[in-house]
Amino acid sequence: MAAKEARDPGKEVIDFLTQAGKTIVTAESCTGGMIAAALTDIPGSSAAFYGGYITYANSAKSRMIQVPARLIHDYGAVSNQVARAMADGARNTARVDFAVAVTGIAGPDGGTDKKPVGLVYVAVSSELATVVIEHRFGDIGRDAVRRATVEAAFELILQVLNSDDD
Repeated sequence: MAAKEARDPGKEVIDFLTQAGKTIVTAESCTGGMIAAALTDIPGSSAAFYGGYITYANSAKSRMIQVPARLIHDYGAVSNQVARAMADGARNTARVDFAVAVTGIAGPDGGTDKKPVGLVYVAVSSELATVVIEHRFGDIGRDAVRRATVEAAFELILQVLNSDDD
């Protein structure tokens, strides 16, 4: 009996987008480019992956992808509102079909009672809508939070791609 091949959601994203003739951009804060790296690990990804913004600093979010500074001030960089603005801003700036954005607190520092370590927002923007999901991974370690965020991002992208396809 042959071993079952491990599922690769990043490859599923690239395959789907390539077949549909669509493109995607990333806007990453807490993952620092890990989503873009995972996508570019896939041979042929240039057919669908436009590029990525690493908007780690708040000013980068505003300057690079037009997140209103007022949103960051009012809600904080780690918020539903900023994740949504990151995804929409990246998609509009890059002029692509889809964008995925992530912002969160990977730790070990930076958490508060209201926004604990492990809190991450993942957003996917398309022409039809922008979807934002809040995740509370817990204080599982910086690397584990970042890896879980990448996985969550791919899962949300696939959900949006499959719903847009209907």
